[in-house]
Amino acid sequence: MEYVSDTVLPMNITKNITKLPKAVVEVSISVPWTDLEQKWNTALQRLSADVEVAGFRKGTAPLEMVEPRIATQVQQEMLKEVMPAALMEALQGSDVVPIDYPQYQVVSFAKGADLKFNARVTQRPAVQVGDYKAIKAGKVAPKVISDEEVNKVVDDLFKRWKARQPLGAVQPQPPTPAQKGPAGSMDFNQPSRPAAPQPASVASDVPDDSFAKAVGAQSLPDLKTKIKTDMEAESKYNAELDYEEAILQEVEKMTSVDVPDILVQDELNRMLVSLQRRVADMGLLLEDYLKGQNKTMEGIKAEWRPQAEKNVRMELGLSEIARMEKVDITDQELQAEIDKITDNRVKQQFESQEPRMHLRHALRQTKTLNLLKTLVG
Repeated sequence: MEYVSDTVLPMNITKNITKLPKAVVEVSISVPWTDLEQKWNTALQRLSADVEVAGFRKGTAPLEMVEPRIATQVQQEMLKEVMPAALMEALQGSDVVPIDYPQYQVVSFAKGADLKFNARVTQRPAVQVGDYKAIKAGKVAPKVISDEEVNKVVDDLFKRWKARQPLGAVQPQPPTPAQKGPAGSMDFNQPSRPAAPQPASVASDVPDDSFAKAVGAQSLPDLKTKIKTDMEAESKYNAELDYEEAILQEVEKMTSVDVPDILVQDELNRMLVSLQRRVADMGLLLEDYLKGQNKTMEGIKAEWRPQAEKNVRMELGLSEIARMEKVDITDQELQAEIDKITDNRVKQQFESQEPRMHLRHALRQTKTLNLLKTLVG
């Protein structure tokens, strides 16, 4: 634990900074009434304009009559302005860089007396990463796709397609030509005979060209080629994901950091949102799914916590490597990524700073991982 002695700041604010485990910092601050009196009077004047007192027009009653009625509101309004400003003043010159919103606790305050309060923040944790340039993670060759695997996909697709075909469907037939006229030309004045209904064609019991054409291929061999190409692409993609995961696992192992609880909670929430989406795709509610698994929300968080801590450690390690390697995302790179978005509603979200900040971070992490892939032996 690090302790910083009381220091008097230029604004007469007194601070005391205490560093706790998990990158938590507690700051005790005292602000003298002489620095607060003007702010109190300003808040009182502003809020009194909306107060009605019997015998006076709205906002014209003497302040000494109004103040007792709205003293609590004045105090709250003033504290909302003063405490964040005092905390920023207190942290100037320190190495504390907050990564979450402060939690405030008023110790004591009344009109005419000094304000004493505590603020607790999580600071950016100190991260140490080992020799990441010596990471060893061999690539795994993509899985070879066999004809048997392709045939199994075709058979499954065929079974689903056949199950959707209506029973007793009449195969459409070409119209019967009208009778010819004397000159051998078509006589459009004589009605044509309606075609007699033909019995429904019986679908084959095995995949054939007709089935292949029905699902968008030119023939059965063409369908098998397309399926094999897709399966090979997926196999290559999964092999690359496994390679990247192996690198990230090594980064996590060589990263030393006192993982902040706030970041672990954020990761747990992200994991829960991911689970909720998967469950929704199954047509279930998360609560029903957990009940079916005989689990609770708190129970699953406790079960996932070790993995969440690993994920955060890996994320912080990758960010530290990005800092050391001076990896950055330019405004042009960020905008180019946003321009790829075709959904206008999604694209509009990136007009705000926070989504842009998160996207920039994600792109920086990806760029850093790609850099590591060039360094890993």
